[in-house]
Amino acid sequence: MKGRSATIRDVARHAAVSVASVSRALNGLNSVHPETRARVVASAKTLGYVPHAGARSLSMARTHAIGVVLPDLHGEFFSEIVRGMDRETGARGYHLLLSNMHADAELAAQAMRSMRGRVDGLIVMAPQLDATGLDEALPPGVPAVLVNARDPGGHAGMRIDNAAGIDALVAHLVGSGRRDLVHIAGPAGNIDGDERRASFAAAMARHAPDRPVRIVAGNFREEGGQQAVAALLREDAAFDAIVAANDMMALGALTALRTAGVDAPGAVAVTGFDDIPLARYLGLTTVRLHLAEMGARAVARLVDTLEGAEDARTLELVTPELVVRTTTPDRTSP
Repeated sequence: MKGRSATIRDVARHAAVSVASVSRALNGLNSVHPETRARVVASAKTLGYVPHAGARSLSMARTHAIGVVLPDLHGEFFSEIVRGMDRETGARGYHLLLSNMHADAELAAQAMRSMRGRVDGLIVMAPQLDATGLDEALPPGVPAVLVNARDPGGHAGMRIDNAAGIDALVAHLVGSGRRDLVHIAGPAGNIDGDERRASFAAAMARHAPDRPVRIVAGNFREEGGQQAVAALLREDAAFDAIVAANDMMALGALTALRTAGVDAPGAVAVTGFDDIPLARYLGLTTVRLHLAEMGARAVARLVDTLEGAEDARTLELVTPELVVRTTTPDRTSP
């Protein structure tokens, strides 16, 4: 190391650990294994590493809290995400502060501003805000990971590949003998709702180009699925499959169909999106997002950014995985 001072990255290479592990070890966090801490300390001593005084001062002034702002704090979708976040923050020596994200841009900005000074960084899921509204809402100078934002800008980002998920569902339904598909959409203005709606039209053009594209309004809630099915039945519409924009609406659709005496899934197959725990118990065909892992990954990316081990400008795409269960029986078999 002659000719220049050792850096934290030099210590990480010498100790064969991550930069984040070096930072935690030297800051005395209890999330570091004793053997790892001893190896880091020994490497720092061997290399003559001295933490930058200003940087260490800032580090020691940190709250070791992460702010999480979500569109909703209720339901299995968000509880699974928060479960993964909580698990990862505990493992990394941080704790969570949760807040609700409102649809109104000014109320959303207030929710995020209330975190400033209380957290080291933010994880924000803002699918209902446009790029301008989100940029105005984010507190300046606070590192953030944006989940399902329309434009993460210069922040770390995570997005769901909605097109891949919807295409897999439509292909599965058409391949299993269904022809008259209906999409129960998410709320307009929500990025996931908008993308899944557009993806359904594209998937129908690809897999069933001779069939009409039928879309009914929904709201991502169980009652939205029930209301959509009630409207279809009142219209005496011909349909043999429902592609709901999320699992909760799919479960509502199943309830409404069976209450009305419709053979579901015999006459009408039903699919969802997300794979919440309840979907597994009720045999719902859906696409799996590994929600807890998504939450954990968002925390890991933010902590790595805070500790200098992550490029904060990258966008990570989460690809759903088709899970076939009993709500989509194959009608092509003899």
